[in-house]
Amino acid sequence: MHDSVLFDESFTNLLEITDDLHWNLSCVPITLDSGFDSYANRTVIRNALMVPVIKPNRRGLKDEKKKHQLFLDFDLIEHIYLERYKIERCFAWEDKYRKLVIRYERLQSTFMGFRYLAYSMINFRELFGEK
Repeated sequence: MHDSVLFDESFTNLLEITDDLHWNLSCVPITLDSGFDSYANRTVIRNALMVPVIKPNRRGLKDEKKKHQLFLDFDLIEHIYLERYKIERCFAWEDKYRKLVIRYERLQSTFMGFRYLAYSMINFRELFGEK
């Protein structure tokens, strides 16, 4: 199942939680990949007064004029989208460690300990290289 079918429910839950916490999300960017690129998703996000930062899906439009305009609009917010890469890279690094891909540990403290160890190893390798 693709994540896009879960968007409506997840976004509604996000709005409910932020409302309960009295957080104001107006003008806050929400970054999604091109799988979520649709007029409906952008409209839902804009109606919540948030800024949709969704990379346009090249296959989604046949009209070259509209496609060109979407990419021009995206160029203005692409710097926000590029920050998403840092998060995705972190998740990919986590996947290198089998203990973190599937949670085998029952205790939260043990699981978090392995996670901290993995992050320490990631940072060590980033600073001093793989060797």
